[in-house]
Amino acid sequence: MGFALEEPGDNVIIRRVNGSGTVISKITGDDGRLPYDIFLNTASVPVLAMKKDFGIDIGLEIEIHKKMPFGSGLGSSAASSVAATYAFNELAGLSLSKKEMLGYALKGEMIASGTIHADNIAPCLYGGFTLIRGYNPIDVVDIDYPNELYCTIIHPDIEISTRMAREILPKEIQLSTAIKQWGNCSGLVAGLLKNDFELIGRSMEDFVAEPLRSKLIPHFDLIKRLALSNGAVGCSISGSGPSIFAITKGQTNAINIVQSIKESLSNKDLKFDYYISKINKKGPKVLYIK
Repeated sequence: MGFALEEPGDNVIIRRVNGSGTVISKITGDDGRLPYDIFLNTASVPVLAMKKDFGIDIGLEIEIHKKMPFGSGLGSSAASSVAATYAFNELAGLSLSKKEMLGYALKGEMIASGTIHADNIAPCLYGGFTLIRGYNPIDVVDIDYPNELYCTIIHPDIEISTRMAREILPKEIQLSTAIKQWGNCSGLVAGLLKNDFELIGRSMEDFVAEPLRSKLIPHFDLIKRLALSNGAVGCSISGSGPSIFAITKGQTNAINIVQSIKESLSNKDLKFDYYISKINKKGPKVLYIK
């Protein structure tokens, strides 16, 4: 499962130029880390695939403005891939559905992670809460949720590789652990659909990834304890980390959580950014056309 944030996000600009090739002309916000090679960049790869599949022989220039932090567990590579897919669909007038765009966006995500997984791509593209039921074929399910739901993101100033975070997970889990995890997954979906914040909170205990990945995040236990004691319905790790997210009912509690964590970590050697956001219902959007 995953959900989309209003912020942060990436901006991708695609413009038509002379010729028939595709180039990445500018990248900002990446500290020089992203490749300009169009076959290795998460934004250009889906565009190349769409050009090929639909026989579009036009010149393109791509600009990528990164605002989603790297290695944050927030879906940085997915943000660029979805933005570029959505932008080219608009520019080329393809009128693809989001389901049709999904496959192309996944090609960009695979460049970054080495595997096909839609837990970031699907909510980024569809907006709202999404559930990936299966992959053969891929089955994305929209989940309704309470309108007053807010999310507080604490992003420590460290990076955790998605691949490394996956490697530390167990290849097998005990049946008793799996039963508890399945119960909470089901409870979370039911809580969202029923607008039952107490059920959402009871269902947000992760028995598989959090116990292992939390050890990679400095002061995780303190941050989670502060979030829960200042109005969070639930709190856990976003993706592979190090970002930590807290679900709240309303904006006031979300602000209180940030203030409490800022005060408590002021004398500790950990810098962090924070974001307060409602759930993004629509996914990507066109900012301007010229």
